[in-house]
Amino acid sequence: MWLDVRGHDPVVNRFRRTLARGRLASTYLFVGPSGVGKRTFALRLAQSLMCVKSADADLAPCGECASCVLFAAGNHPDLLLVRKPADKSSLPIELFIGKGDKRNQEGLCHDLSLRPMVSRRRVAIIDAADDFNEASANCLLKTLEEPPPHSMIILLGTSLAKQLPTIRSRAQVVRFATLSNDDVAAILQDRQLLTNGAVAQDLARRSGGSVAAAIAAQDDAVWQFRADLLKQLAAPRFNSVRLAKSVEEFVKEAGKDAPPRRARLRQIISFAADLYREVLHMVLGAPELAGNSDPSLTQARDQLIAQRATANQAIQALQSCLAAEEHVSRNANQSTLIQSWLAELASKLGR
Repeated sequence: MWLDVRGHDPVVNRFRRTLARGRLASTYLFVGPSGVGKRTFALRLAQSLMCVKSADADLAPCGECASCVLFAAGNHPDLLLVRKPADKSSLPIELFIGKGDKRNQEGLCHDLSLRPMVSRRRVAIIDAADDFNEASANCLLKTLEEPPPHSMIILLGTSLAKQLPTIRSRAQVVRFATLSNDDVAAILQDRQLLTNGAVAQDLARRSGGSVAAAIAAQDDAVWQFRADLLKQLAAPRFNSVRLAKSVEEFVKEAGKDAPPRRARLRQIISFAADLYREVLHMVLGAPELAGNSDPSLTQARDQLIAQRATANQAIQALQSCLAAEEHVSRNANQSTLIQSWLAELASKLGR
């Protein structure tokens, strides 16, 4: 296990080979499901590459130099972190080029252009690559095309399909797989999110290989709704109008404010996407790519396969889920979105 990062040895080996050849890229796009460790990996990679004592190819920060000490303290001046504000549906351009009379004098693009203060390079981690809009992506475009010396950018996203072409085409893509049940359970305990090993294992079995999903699975109401949703989506015929009403009610139970309701709807859409992704992998003869399925997901998947669901149908259903997630981010009317999304799923699968 590399620097407490579980389940991603293939990615570690890829970077070791890249660094041994001296071919480190200036921009990387990490894609994979939420909660599998992309951000943790990005931070450990940045820590290793910013250490001033160890060689890049070692991927082993010394833990003692000024850079490592500042990194551990959480205030390293050469580590630049960008996240989407909680009250925004996309990354605002001000994060990249500053605001008002400070335009182009602050923001990520300006900060990344400065010489490193402590380490050998400046590293930027953009923890919301799914949430670029055209304006914010264009602000970053010149930096991606002409990266400053001694700089590196890591973008974190869940899917290539959610990335704007201007971003995707200028980054090296690194894919992250789901975690094993054992890794999920170990992470839950390592981070002291749970102390009971049996409970951690139970949540891991529900997680589909995602720590975030395992944490969400602690909410029995969410888990029960997921099981009911999967059961209805896999039925020979499902009433999209009735299911839409059920989804709307469950979204409203998340609270009166818009952000938690949007988060709840994204979660529901991701439940459906997990189902169609597993169907696709099994139909294409790639069961090793399927997640660590819990009984509800396995049963729904097998039921759709028994109904002769095709790879093309699964792909179209996945595309509908991705489009629905994008509309959630754009603050579309939730009632209309839920109804149209489920009606489209029923249509795609010939229901």
